[in-house]
Amino acid sequence: MRPVEIADDVIRLGQLLQLAGIVDSGSDAKFLLAGGEVVVDGEPETRRGRQLHPGAVVEALGETVQVVRALD
Repeated sequence: MRPVEIADDVIRLGQLLQLAGIVDSGSDAKFLLAGGEVVVDGEPETRRGRQLHPGAVVEALGETVQVVRALD
């Protein structure tokens, strides 16, 4: 599991997929989510705008990342 640091308390799922390098663009994220290829905290997720908080675990395309709050 690879940590992905965020500066704020929340990030949207589509943004996280891009930040983690799993997808290159928002449209790529949309297609990945529509295909049921993304799991958040053990549950399939299709909403690109889902808000994620530190501690959330996301699985997609064989990668697993965990949202962590960046230290100031």
